[in-house]
Amino acid sequence: MNSPPLSLGAGQQVMTPSKGVGERKIRRLEMLESVLALGGLVLLRDSVEWEGRSLLKALIKKSALRGEQVHVLGCEVSEEEFREGFDSSINSQLVYHDLFRDPLNWSKTGEALPGGPLGVLRAMCSRTGPGPVTIALDSLSWLLLHLPCTTVCQTLHALSHQDSRPGDSSPVEHVHVLGLLHGELHGPGPMGTLSALARTEVTLSGTRSQASAHILYRRPQQRPTHETHWFSILSDFGVDLQGVSPLKSQPHPDPLTPPVDPTTHLTFNLHLSKKEKEAKDSLTLPFQFSSEKQQALLCRGLGQATSHIFYEPDAYDDLDQEDPDDDLDI
Repeated sequence: MNSPPLSLGAGQQVMTPSKGVGERKIRRLEMLESVLALGGLVLLRDSVEWEGRSLLKALIKKSALRGEQVHVLGCEVSEEEFREGFDSSINSQLVYHDLFRDPLNWSKTGEALPGGPLGVLRAMCSRTGPGPVTIALDSLSWLLLHLPCTTVCQTLHALSHQDSRPGDSSPVEHVHVLGLLHGELHGPGPMGTLSALARTEVTLSGTRSQASAHILYRRPQQRPTHETHWFSILSDFGVDLQGVSPLKSQPHPDPLTPPVDPTTHLTFNLHLSKKEKEAKDSLTLPFQFSSEKQQALLCRGLGQATSHIFYEPDAYDDLDQEDPDDDLDI
């Protein structure tokens, strides 16, 4: 039995299944492409409740599908675990630098990377391969716990600015440095420094089963803008986008830093109780010229004495009507 067509009001559109799928695909591409649009350092800040490795792998998949070179510096999980979920075409494009198996070369088997994590990062800075490149760091927190913060920041700056180095015979078209950062492990100093280096900053949070990504964009010579995406990561590391807030340009508060309440620890009360308000309203202040005071001044009693002021100027007073203060030594 065929159902009758729905009657729509003014301004409404019919959403067919194919149209809905198409729009969701466009929005999904817009989220990933907006994160990678500015290049440079992309900071992914996650937490214990909302992990960011899945979004990191989704961005890696997006870069590989665009034909970019992808280098992965793996520090926290094994190579097999990191490659799990990618198909063979994506795995074939990943150049994995394994620091998880033996980061300090204790086994002396020759499998450890020469120079350790710092040597690998410097080698990435001095590479000569042309074309766009994506460098994924899993994670920045591991590097900060094993290397000085200044060294990590200087290396990140060199990595993310390879496309603007003077005198480079083979300049890089575009460089993306994806850094996963666990926010609870670091203080405000390293977090603020890395945030200043990042062109795009993604902060993961959510409510219950709904994850959200607050994205902050820092474009050169422009005010920072930010927007929020509600999404979920699929099993093949695709992104299913449920909604997005409009792009805003007002100052963005740090979602991981709780706002400071200026009214705490005061030595006085900012608000009055009910009894205090009643006492305040019933009190007549000295400077208030009430009707009772006016009547008392105008209608004096018969037996009430009146007062007068008598002034006799001194003989030596030199009164000048044009300049009364002439006798003052100013």
